[in-house]
Amino acid sequence: MTAPSVQRQPNGTRDAATEFAAVIAESSGMRHALNMARRVATTPLRTLLLTGEAGTGKELVARCIHNAGLYANAPFVSINCGSIPAPLLEVELFGTVPTRNDPGARKLGVLELTGRGTVFLDEVGEMPVNLQDRLLRTIEEYSIPRLGAGNDAPVHCRVIGASKTRLEDRVAAGAFREDLLARLSVLRIELPPLRDREDDARFIAEHLLLEAARLQGGPRRQIGLDAAAVLRAHRWPGNVRELKHVIERALVVCDGPLIGAEHLVINQRRAGSGAIRGATTYGEIRIPADGKRLRDIEREALDLTLQLTDYNQSAAARILCISRPTLARKLRAYGLGKDGSGTTAH
Repeated sequence: MTAPSVQRQPNGTRDAATEFAAVIAESSGMRHALNMARRVATTPLRTLLLTGEAGTGKELVARCIHNAGLYANAPFVSINCGSIPAPLLEVELFGTVPTRNDPGARKLGVLELTGRGTVFLDEVGEMPVNLQDRLLRTIEEYSIPRLGAGNDAPVHCRVIGASKTRLEDRVAAGAFREDLLARLSVLRIELPPLRDREDDARFIAEHLLLEAARLQGGPRRQIGLDAAAVLRAHRWPGNVRELKHVIERALVVCDGPLIGAEHLVINQRRAGSGAIRGATTYGEIRIPADGKRLRDIEREALDLTLQLTDYNQSAAARILCISRPTLARKLRAYGLGKDGSGTTAH
């Protein structure tokens, strides 16, 4: 079971503009989404829905809404509805009541414990249908019935649902209640994928480099023009989460002050092929039915890697997991290089 994440905030409401300033949003689509989030933060609206692909920052925006809200001093609780077994999820959300056999079994659920804070239900579309019914009644009646306890438990928290899949499709498949979707969708905020956010990838990358320099105490590295072109061209199926991993790896392999294209380890997937490093596909090694000599396969691998790294020997050696002297020796043996003479440009 994945335990819910609880974050208690310092006392007092913070300014919405300050809270949302940490979210990089230069593109019009993301600015629109954040403007909607800012507006709802200080309203008494109790339910809303955040949608968008995995890695677009739904939990980050939910935390900003909470931190800029009227009850920022109350807890923020994050629960992934798709990662907790149904019986445990029910207990976490709604709690339990004492029984005749176990009078000490009472446990408060987060919907009650959170008070006037925020409960973030990630992947709410994965919640079992029977729990969807309980959730709907809870957020409509602002209480949890305590069977056998004599009175209902009041619920004051804000509930933010989030989903990376279209909940309308889940409704059509009979896997999600239409009335619950309508209740959560009083306000729906769609977070655009990174590929539709113009130059946000570069701005986010620069922010990550600035944060790395601040935390590690070293000089701030810059994004080179060739790297910026790669960031702009990539489709980012993993969105901001993928970009963060790419920059983290670049910081490890880059020795100088400038992050170049050769430092960006980006997986491009095509139908019928595996992951290919780089923003451009240069080709693939084919082995015919009657076979191919190992020497020829190695030569092709070296040649493709050189093209991929714009003939940067250091980057090519890192990709091939060999030392630079070993790479240089193989290049001379095969007569490979930018000019065909066994020498390379870098």
